Amino acid sequence: MSCPRQERERLEHFIIGPNGVLSENSRGRLTPEDECNIRTCFQRDVDRITHSKSFRRLKHKTQVFLQPEGDHYRTRLTHTLEVSRLARTVARALALNEDLAEAAALGHDLGHTPFGHAGERALNEIYPGGFKHYEQSLRVVDVLERDGRGLNLCYETRMGILHHTCGSPDDTREATVVRLCDRIAYINHDLDDAIRAGIIAPGAVPELIRTKCGERNSERIDSLVSDLIANSAGGDIHMSPEMQAVFDYFHKYMFDAVYLNPLAKGEENKVYGIIEGLYLHYVKHPEDMPVDFREVMEAEGVERAVCDYISGMTDGYAMEKYGEIFIPFAWTVK
Repeated sequence: MSCPRQERERLEHFIIGPNGVLSENSRGRLTPEDECNIRTCFQRDVDRITHSKSFRRLKHKTQVFLQPEGDHYRTRLTHTLEVSRLARTVARALALNEDLAEAAALGHDLGHTPFGHAGERALNEIYPGGFKHYEQSLRVVDVLERDGRGLNLCYETRMGILHHTCGSPDDTREATVVRLCDRIAYINHDLDDAIRAGIIAPGAVPELIRTKCGERNSERIDSLVSDLIANSAGGDIHMSPEMQAVFDYFHKYMFDAVYLNPLAKGEENKVYGIIEGLYLHYVKHPEDMPVDFREVMEAEGVERAVCDYISGMTDGYAMEKYGEIFIPFAWTVK
């Protein structure tokens, strides 16, 4: 009698088309494991990521706006969940493997620094080996999670995480979907947050974007996702040339109006000082880091361990540690 996993793998032959990855055809894990009786290999990856400590920390990491006042701004976690939902929608419509797309989407930003891309740029300048959040995301799932044992994810999930920013000729269709859905998600929700913050007035959004994509966040996302699905049925995942031109214009507009806007990024100059201060302190005093990083220190050096420690911090924790190290505490005479 077949188990639930085997039944799901049988059904995948009818659900997943010729361009998708069947779970039974995965290239496997870094360390071979017995299969689960209930879940396919990619479903297990989804569960491993969502139960990881690095995933939970995403709720306290900046997406774009540092320390925003209000409960409705995106965090790195809500961004990840939005990407995951878009990727599943597109994968389902294109008869790809939804579970693989979901796993790569949920893991794609696990290596992001505190303070968003400002923290990434700072750590990239300070750490001698350079720092890219997509490389760190793979390192998190391969090396750092589960007390140094890693999550031991499937090859396809790992490569989807690694290539989510730049892509690769060897990407699965599911990985390409995640990469494009990441871009669709962030330019739309960052615009939504910028309007909420008063950085952009709703009427100031360029007419091309409002006409071709829509006036509201939901309309814009629907326009881009619908176009992506309609033009990818042949297996090559892409938007129509017309919508791609609008998307490129939209993307440039967001850099000019939001990502490089002094009002939105005014506090980012302070980020470098925080990251640099923490980095130099822990390189000089590695004993102040948690014992979890001792193995990394011994195997790959102090600077690698410090980079891993700082990149895993939440915004609040980084500021707390900076305060403990560099800001004098008040005291009273009894």
